[in-house]
Amino acid sequence: MTRSEHITAAQAHAWIHSPDAPTLLDVRTPAEFASTHIARSINAPIDLIEKDAARIGAAIPNDVLLICRTDNRAHAAAKALAPTMGGKIHVLVGGMTQWEKEHRPVENGKGGPWAMDRQVRTVAGALALSSIAASTIAPKAKWLAGGIGAGLLYAGLSDTCAMAKLLDKMPWNQVNNTPTTETIITTLTQKKN
Repeated sequence: MTRSEHITAAQAHAWIHSPDAPTLLDVRTPAEFASTHIARSINAPIDLIEKDAARIGAAIPNDVLLICRTDNRAHAAAKALAPTMGGKIHVLVGGMTQWEKEHRPVENGKGGPWAMDRQVRTVAGALALSSIAASTIAPKAKWLAGGIGAGLLYAGLSDTCAMAKLLDKMPWNQVNNTPTTETIITTLTQKKN
């Protein structure tokens, strides 16, 4: 795999306003993208990139800057796109979290759901707390808290999160304009012309 180049928020901000600006691919969920994103970025959720990296990569007209919440999903997208794109892949270090921390410009949607990591922490905490409270009546309920802890440990070690994938399917995380591989490729092709 060709290594992706890491780009800081300051470098990215300068680059996206230059004549040779990269294609901006935001690999977060459609709901996360709808709540806030960098102007001119294209939403291409990581699950679609992983399913059809060759077609999506072939449609990208120039260098690409991959964006997600922190940079974990962007690295996964870089790995998937590497066989098609080679050294034209760049990852925004720290993702949207760092971008916003540095007060870089964003386009905000109307409300929208919480960030996925916040949803996971809230649900995991609520389940663990509820199971401990329930264990005062039904002692075996404490095992749910243990299961949540084990799941969080596995998520941290493997850098994957089953709870996030499940929460992503919930109705409040669905948006009307969810991209498909075809709409992403069409948008990228129009960018070429």
